[in-house]
Amino acid sequence: MADHGRAPSQQLLDFTAGQMRRAVDGWHAVLRIGAVDHRVWSKEPPLLGASYAAELPFDGDFDARAYAARRLWRAMNGRAPGPAFHQLSKQRRERLSDAIRALDAHRAGGNYRVIAEALFGKKRIPDRAWKTHDLRNRTIRLVQGGLALMRGGYRKLLRPGRRDE
Repeated sequence: MADHGRAPSQQLLDFTAGQMRRAVDGWHAVLRIGAVDHRVWSKEPPLLGASYAAELPFDGDFDARAYAARRLWRAMNGRAPGPAFHQLSKQRRERLSDAIRALDAHRAGGNYRVIAEALFGKKRIPDRAWKTHDLRNRTIRLVQGGLALMRGGYRKLLRPGRRDE
């Protein structure tokens, strides 16, 4: 019998208790297909055996939403989902890690010199000329970056850089 282009039948909503939660804005679920987690949101509680469609608003995040929907569709149909929409470089991940560590130390009351010693090692911090040393400036920038992340800048990590920004 022909399937007329329909997706194969899948138990899309066969979630375990830890994979779905209700929130103020609807239902949030993590659907694991193979080794990839797909995040799904629904306004209404999910129903077993129901058919679902993706609703993609034509907003600034359309590219990312369409890409995610395609990855989910591919995974549900037994295909490799493909790479994530964007990935942070190793250097960027390390800088973010350092910024979070610097923020934690700053919030715990550490001064820039103490933070720099923790991040870069005490041997690299000069006894003299600390006020003009490049690691002092780098430490200050890391603390500022950590504060920016804490104040909501972490959301920028969820999407690649845009040309309109």
